[in-house]
Amino acid sequence: MADEISLRADAQRNRERILAAAEAAFFEGGAGVSLDDVAKRAGVGIGTLYRRFPTREALLAAAYNARFLAFAEDSRARAATIDPLNALRAYIKELVRYTNLYRGFAASLGTVLQIGTAGCLATSEEGARLLANAQDAGVIRPDIGFNDIVCVVTAISLATEKDASPEKNIDRLLSVFINGLVAD
Repeated sequence: MADEISLRADAQRNRERILAAAEAAFFEGGAGVSLDDVAKRAGVGIGTLYRRFPTREALLAAAYNARFLAFAEDSRARAATIDPLNALRAYIKELVRYTNLYRGFAASLGTVLQIGTAGCLATSEEGARLLANAQDAGVIRPDIGFNDIVCVVTAISLATEKDASPEKNIDRLLSVFINGLVAD
């Protein structure tokens, strides 16, 4: 029994070290850094990393979990104070900004959001809620789904991730995409 408890504590420490190492590596080298490098940074073997996080996307989702939770909470608070179209616009813009924190993350966004962490679920649920609100208000076409929103975020993120000052370009591309989503 004592071995079981220490193993669980050791496994938790390994998980925390892997996440801290992944965070640092993703900030420095982008989402495509070598997972071997992440394991070395964490002081664990690659097998330990893969036992905890079987895919790169699972590691990205876990590393982003707290950010996604905060993002969804901020979006809910903001949406309570603005109209449905602007709430959806703000959600998309902020998700692009969050996605651009790690270079190369945008290419995995759709898969990461499906991982099922609390943060991924909260972010997806908030986006779906905002989309439904905008559709119910008649300002967004009824044939648009949440996956379309993820595609828009991915496209804008990929187009702006290397910009030194992406804000203007994000706003311009967001307007182009929103105009295509707006109901007649």
